[in-house]
Amino acid sequence: MPKVAVYNMQGAQVGEIELNDSVFGIEPNEAVMYDFVKMQLANKRQGTSSTRTRAEVRGGGRKPWRQKGTGRARVGSIRNPVWTGGGVAFGPKPRDYSYRLPKKVRRLAMKSALSSKMRDNKIIVVEGFDFEEPRTKIMVEALQALNAGKKTLIVTVDDDINLMKSARNIPGVTPLTAEFINVYDILNHETLLMTRDAVTRVEEVFA
Repeated sequence: MPKVAVYNMQGAQVGEIELNDSVFGIEPNEAVMYDFVKMQLANKRQGTSSTRTRAEVRGGGRKPWRQKGTGRARVGSIRNPVWTGGGVAFGPKPRDYSYRLPKKVRRLAMKSALSSKMRDNKIIVVEGFDFEEPRTKIMVEALQALNAGKKTLIVTVDDDINLMKSARNIPGVTPLTAEFINVYDILNHETLLMTRDAVTRVEEVFA
């Protein structure tokens, strides 16, 4: 099992923790991670784009000229898609882009994302965060002491309001609870900063 150091908020090592091989030590499957991120981005799409067909565009109720005898092309409506001001032939309509991957694939994608961060030594484990009140300055100092990257995902086990408020307005820093951890956010951030309790919770779910 891989071992990582456990730090406090001041950046001093206070211990070690063994990570579960089946969660943090597998060979990352890039294809599965790609499929998962693609699904997440598709599920975020609003799908509200809409265009009007020739039936929905105002006007065009009368045939502009008779069918035969004028020498011009036959046409039934001035709202024909090939005319200026006409409807759109095959334009977008409101739709749901969301879909789901199989459960085993989703679990493999999560394990692959965590293992890729572990392989790149981009996982930092802290004993915990103690904020008596929201203080962005203290959070910035803690991130600097822990040598966290410019884009850091902070994962905790509880929804600590003071922590969330201290971190959410720092550019590139995203606080999350362990139940909402996902592949896209893990891969989209340079560093994964987890509390010891969050590591335990993630291992309980995915081991």
